Amino acid sequence: MTIDVNCYKPSLTEAWDTFCTNAVNSTFLHTRRFLAYHGDRFTDASAVLMQADVIVGVFPAAVSPVDRSMVVSHPGITYGGIVHDGALCGAKMIEALGQLLKHYRAGGYERLRYKVVPHVYQIRPAQDDLYALFRIGAQRSRCDLSCTIELHDRAKPSERRRRGLKKALKSVLVQAGAEQVRPLWRVLTDNLARKHNAAPVHSAEEMERLVGLFPGMIELFCATIGGHVVAGVVVFKTRTAWHAQYIAASEAAYSVSALDAVFDHAIAEATVAGVRYFDFGTSNECQGTVLNENLYQYKHEYGGGGAVHEYYDVDLLGAQNVGL
Repeated sequence: MTIDVNCYKPSLTEAWDTFCTNAVNSTFLHTRRFLAYHGDRFTDASAVLMQADVIVGVFPAAVSPVDRSMVVSHPGITYGGIVHDGALCGAKMIEALGQLLKHYRAGGYERLRYKVVPHVYQIRPAQDDLYALFRIGAQRSRCDLSCTIELHDRAKPSERRRRGLKKALKSVLVQAGAEQVRPLWRVLTDNLARKHNAAPVHSAEEMERLVGLFPGMIELFCATIGGHVVAGVVVFKTRTAWHAQYIAASEAAYSVSALDAVFDHAIAEATVAGVRYFDFGTSNECQGTVLNENLYQYKHEYGGGGAVHEYYDVDLLGAQNVGL
C-alpha cells in the first residue's frame, strides 16, 4: 500500500503529538507543542506520512532561514528526521523517504537537509533512514561530536574531575528546580557575553515558557554559594537520555569547581531515573569542522564517550531513484 505525504495542518496537531508519544525515535522536541513555541520565527514545511488514512510517520521541517530553496528537518531543533513507530523499516523507509522527496520537489524546493536523530535518543535501533539516505545518494554535509555517558557502564571519571568534585562539595550546595531560570540566566548571559560576545539562543522568558509547557521534562540543576546561584545546567529529559542544553558558571563558580558538583548531582539523578544516557551535547564550531578540544576533553573526563549528530543534504532535482 502506497505511502502518501501531506502537508502538516493545525487540525493534525493532537494526532501528531500522540504519534510522537508512541514513536521509537522521538523526543518532546518533535512535538507540535515544542515546535509551536518558535511562533513565526520559521516558515513551517512539516509533512505527515499516511497509509490508508493512518499516520505512519511525521517529519518536522521548515524552510531554511538562509536559503528559501531548501527545507530543513528542522532548523529550530537539534535533530529532526522521519519520526515513526518502528513500522518504517527496510524497504518501507526507502519508500517513505522517496515519497517525501517527491513531495518537496513538487513544492518547488531544490534541496533537503535531513538532521538525523542520534541513536542515544531512540528507544530501540531505528537507523533505517540512514540506509535510505545512502540509497538515494544523500551527502553527509555536517557531523558534530557530542560526549555521552552510558550510565550503566560508565567509564571512571578522571582524577581531575574527582578532585574538582571534592573541592566543590566544600563550597557549594546543589539543588534542582525549574524556578531557578532567572538567576541562572543572569549567570549564563554574563558568561556568554564575557567569553564569546554572544547571547543565549533562548531568552529567560522563552525558557520559562518552555518549562511551563513541559513540566517535569525540563529541569535546572544549580549550584549556590551563600544562597546565590553561581553555576548550573538546563537538562532536557527524554525517555532514553538526559541532555545538557545549557551550561553556565560564574568566575566564582570556576574557582571552586562548582560545575563538578552540578554534573555529579544531575548524573546521579539521571541514573536513579533509569535512563540510559547523559548527553553533554556537542563541542563543535564552524558547522562541525572545528572541534573545541578543551571543551570536549572536559566533558569526556566525566566518563563519557563520543556520539555523533549527522546532517545529510539531498539534491531534490538530482536524487537517485534507486528503490523508489
